Amino acid sequence: MKNSREIAAVYEKAAKVKTEMSTGKLLVSGIFAGAFIAFGGIGSQIAQSSITDPGLARYIGALVFPVGLMMVLTVGAELFTGNCLLVLPLLQQKITVGKMLRNWGLVYLGNLIGSLMVACLVVYSGLPSLFGGALGETIVNTAAAKASLSPSAGLLRGILCNILVCLAVWISFAADEQAGKIIGLFLPTMLFVLCGFEHSIANMYFIPAGMMAQGIHPLSNAVSFSGFLSNLLPVTFGNILGGAGFVAAGLFFLYGRND
Repeated sequence: MKNSREIAAVYEKAAKVKTEMSTGKLLVSGIFAGAFIAFGGIGSQIAQSSITDPGLARYIGALVFPVGLMMVLTVGAELFTGNCLLVLPLLQQKITVGKMLRNWGLVYLGNLIGSLMVACLVVYSGLPSLFGGALGETIVNTAAAKASLSPSAGLLRGILCNILVCLAVWISFAADEQAGKIIGLFLPTMLFVLCGFEHSIANMYFIPAGMMAQGIHPLSNAVSFSGFLSNLLPVTFGNILGGAGFVAAGLFFLYGRND
């Protein structure tokens, strides 16, 4: 297993690959990652829909969701939240601000496209009718709960979420074997879901899916596009602060310098 200084060196090489990919490859890789996270999201919702105890349902959903991040790292897809770690090689002066922002922008767009594709396929394939419509209610209720969060709550939960996501990615780099990587990323990812923290890319699936499913399972507090943005924008900013400001900058201070 690698120590943290060795992980920093390995991530530096990975960062150069990430920031030098062509526009097309970055976008397609981002689409894959958005779809994978959405698959984790629908899987967790299906698991929860068949369980009446809310505490147990949350726990089981948290156990299922990390499958999405496992697929992201195994395939080598590009996930915006994990790529907040690019601030580490940026502070090491190994990549430029322009290259990092280009990666973030294209990957974020790709993640959005992939998440929306899965949301459309899930809703219009008839899946919300599973369990006598219980899955549809779960999809809509999840979206409504997220859209009703205040911007400050979304920001703070976004910070907490991406601290754990970036640590999951960091821990996965410590392992040399695939099994070790999966085990390393599983627990921090499960923890952020269990705690109810906010992940911008997951919400690109959760909220649009609920918006689409409202026609089948209408609620009095219907989710609107403005509600989607009122969640996505502060959560995204919080994810950047948590991943880049806390984890990447902190790891640079500890392990990224030569002093």
